[in-house]
Amino acid sequence: MALTAQFTGQFTGQFTRLPDLASLAPRWQALESRAAASFFLGWTWTGAWLESYAVRPELLAVTDGQGQDIALALFGHSMQPRLLGRSATLSLNQSGDASADRPFIEYNGLLIEAGREGEATEAVLRALQGRNDWRTLRLGGIAPDAPLLKIPARRRTRLDRSPVYQVDLEAVRAADYLSLLSANSRGQIRRALKDHGGALPAIARAMPADIEPWLEEMRALNAGRHADNAWDDPAFRRFAAALATRSEAVELLRFTDGEGVVGLLLNFLHDGTAMNYQSAFAAPRSGKDKPGLLCHAAAVDHYAARGLALYSLLAGKDRYKQSLATCEEALEWWQVDRFSPRLEAEAALRKILRRPACA
Repeated sequence: MALTAQFTGQFTGQFTRLPDLASLAPRWQALESRAAASFFLGWTWTGAWLESYAVRPELLAVTDGQGQDIALALFGHSMQPRLLGRSATLSLNQSGDASADRPFIEYNGLLIEAGREGEATEAVLRALQGRNDWRTLRLGGIAPDAPLLKIPARRRTRLDRSPVYQVDLEAVRAADYLSLLSANSRGQIRRALKDHGGALPAIARAMPADIEPWLEEMRALNAGRHADNAWDDPAFRRFAAALATRSEAVELLRFTDGEGVVGLLLNFLHDGTAMNYQSAFAAPRSGKDKPGLLCHAAAVDHYAARGLALYSLLAGKDRYKQSLATCEEALEWWQVDRFSPRLEAEAALRKILRRPACA
């Protein structure tokens, strides 16, 4: 059932209730095959999220005159807490429920057929403007120049900007990886190697029968290490398992040496880039041991040898990511507000209190 429809030239932007996944999957995959989109906008990620969390965002579809999908996106509709009360909020490719959005989408945006980005984005903007049931639009994990930021608004607030630390694998193939790092990072890795026989750990890729026990090993290694541990959540574990079994673009690696496991990494492979999404590491064997640095260094060599262009540590301000990187880019989190007396009062109060929107 259509909720709203906006016509833009030859394209129609229409919100509908989420169809059953059996019918949505082939539509999404067909458009994905014609798009130049990030891994996080593909069906591997999207289908796993919808299945694992049982969320019901609305579907926004932009179609041409023949009814063919030109752009697709999901929008969660929720009442989000704000300083002076809740605000009706649309969230791009998220539900608006913090627990269901725990997978933490990055490189977010619209799934659009290549070559038709401008017209399709305009249809999406018109469809959003045509709805009167929201006051706030959340755009999480988007590129700094994302076109959806052009939507007319009373106020646009950047909530966060995070570096995405990366390793240039072309540079690694041209020189020893450690030579590209700072003296401090080189020293940490070399000292840690002494606890592991002087060599980086060996790497094994999961076969189908390995996925369940290796993911359980990741859960066990992460137990008790974080105050808010995603691996404690059964839905997140279902999500990780769905990713690992759904596509060859998801790779689960296990790192070992003569004394046993050193760590595990759950990575995505997309468009020449390997992206580390989740990790789990054994306890350090000494005060100078750095199992995480060793696993990532081994992964860098592994993907460089396979001819990939980049190894990405994804968004995060962690010091270890910076120490391993040779280059970086950034992602941003935005809050776009329409006019509302309550939100105007909130903005004035924040200015008086000098309280940022992210607080």
